[in-house]
Amino acid sequence: MSNRQLEHTDHLEGQDKKKKSKRQISLLAHDITVPMNVGSLFRISDALGIEKIYLSGNTPTPPNNKIRKTSRSTEKYVPFESIENPVEVIQQLKQENCLIIALEITSDSIPLQELKLEQDQKVCLVLGSENTGVSKELLELADITTHIPMLGHNSSMNVATACGIAVYELTKNLAK
Repeated sequence: MSNRQLEHTDHLEGQDKKKKSKRQISLLAHDITVPMNVGSLFRISDALGIEKIYLSGNTPTPPNNKIRKTSRSTEKYVPFESIENPVEVIQQLKQENCLIIALEITSDSIPLQELKLEQDQKVCLVLGSENTGVSKELLELADITTHIPMLGHNSSMNVATACGIAVYELTKNLAK
C-alpha cells in the first residue's frame, strides 16, 4: 500500500458527512484588522470544529474578497456574528457558564500547555489586535490569560498562527 495524499471525501470516510461535530469553543476576534488573518481564523475554525466566531472592533467581516480567498470560502460554513460591544458578549457568555480565555503574554498568563480545564468546558478564546494584542478592558474580563511559550528573539507571533496552536491545544485539553 502506498502512502498517498487523501482527497477530502477520503478523509471523511467513516464519519457522518451530514452531521459535523462542533466543539464548545468560540472565538472573539477584536480589532484584528488584516482581512487575511480573519480569513485564516475562519479556515482554522472550520478545520477544528469551532462553534462560532464573534468579530468586533475594527475586524473586517464577510463578505470580503480577501477574507473569502484566504478562508477558501469557509466563512460560508462557520457561524459568525459581527458584534458592536465585545464586553456585552463576554458577559453573556459568562452567564452561560463559558470560560473566557484571553490569548496574550501578560504578568499573570499561564503557559498554554499548563492549562487545566474541565472536560467539555465551554470556552471562548479572546484574540486581539495584530499590533497591540488583547485590550486591557478584555484582559480584565478574562477568567484566564494564557500564552504560547516562545524560544526565539521575538515575543509575538501572527494572530492566526497563534489561534491555530491555541485551539488545537484547547481541543486536546478539553477531550481529556
